[in-house]
Formats: sequence, C-alpha cells, structure tokens
Amino acid sequence: MMTRGRSLSVLLLVLVGGLGILSSTQTWLFVSVSTAAETVEVSGADALPILAPLSLTILALAGVLAIVGRMLRYVFAAIAVAIGVWLLIATLPLVTSPPLSAAAGTVTELTGLAGHDAVATLVEAVVPTSWPLVTLVLWVLLLAAAAFIAASAHRWRTAGKRFRTDGQTHTGPIDAIDSWDDLSRGSDPTR
Repeated sequence: MMTRGRSLSVLLLVLVGGLGILSSTQTWLFVSVSTAAETVEVSGADALPILAPLSLTILALAGVLAIVGRMLRYVFAAIAVAIGVWLLIATLPLVTSPPLSAAAGTVTELTGLAGHDAVATLVEAVVPTSWPLVTLVLWVLLLAAAAFIAASAHRWRTAGKRFRTDGQTHTGPIDAIDSWDDLSRGSDPTR
C-alpha cells in the first residue's frame, strides 16, 4: 500500500477539498424569521465564511503534494492538520447548536436590520441540516489523511526528473524527454 501512498494521499485531499467546496454551496441552516412567511435558507459559505477558501487551500495542497520532496511533505501534512483542526473547531458549533451569528448576515440581507440584538428579536429558531455533520466528517477524514501523509511520506518515491531544478546531467540512458530537457538547459545531449 505504501507504493501508492502519494496517490492515495492526493486522492483523499482532492476528495475532501472538492466536497468542502460542494458543501459551501448547500443549505446548512434553516432560520425561522418572524417577519418572513417561510423559513430562510443559509448556505455553507454564509454560515461558515472560511469554508470555501480553506477547501480551495486543501485542493491546492493536493496538487502540490504530488510533486514536492520529502521535507515539504511533512510541512504540508502539518498545514493540513492545522486546516483540519481549524475547520473542525469552526464547524462543530454549527452541528450541535448553531449560533445566531451564523445566520445573521442572511437575516440582515432579508430584513435590513443589523446588529446582534435586532437580529435576535427577529429569529425564532435556527435548525441545522445534515450538511454541517457531513462536513464535520470530512474534516476528520482530512486529519486522518494528514496523519497518513506524515506516517508514510518517507516511503514515497521521489518525483520525476522533469520536476528537478538542480541542473544535474544524466549519467544513465536518457529518453526523448530527458534529451529535450537537456537542450532546454543549453547542453548537448548527444555528447
């Protein structure tokens, strides 16, 4: 399984980041407002403004993790842990008992009233959907992926020759791609 460690890690990060982006577009909260005839829907991006940007960061980590060396793998695993803990802490209140602040922006848009006290007098109930719980599971998966990266990164193969920037010449047989790379560097691959 460790021969596929890099692929599995990248796949997990892409899955978590992609589902994080998807969840930011879904309805996270139903808010009953006394002045509205029907309940107000609050999206994940409105309830948790850091959701979409940090999900995009996870996707970026996945892309970079595919080509970095050993030391940066550990750095990116630590960054993934930090993002996972931050999002876990931010999402947990929305699952258990959503705070009024998560719906305040949407209620202000609807009614035109701003401020915690004014919004609190209008809001009768804030009920979460299943999306905060699904997203909370994603953050646990992100932490597991980061732990897997940290535990298996030393066994991954190094990235291909095309990602090297050290300017080393080839000592063994070279293929057509290596020949073009040598030409790009200004050396003659036929010597």
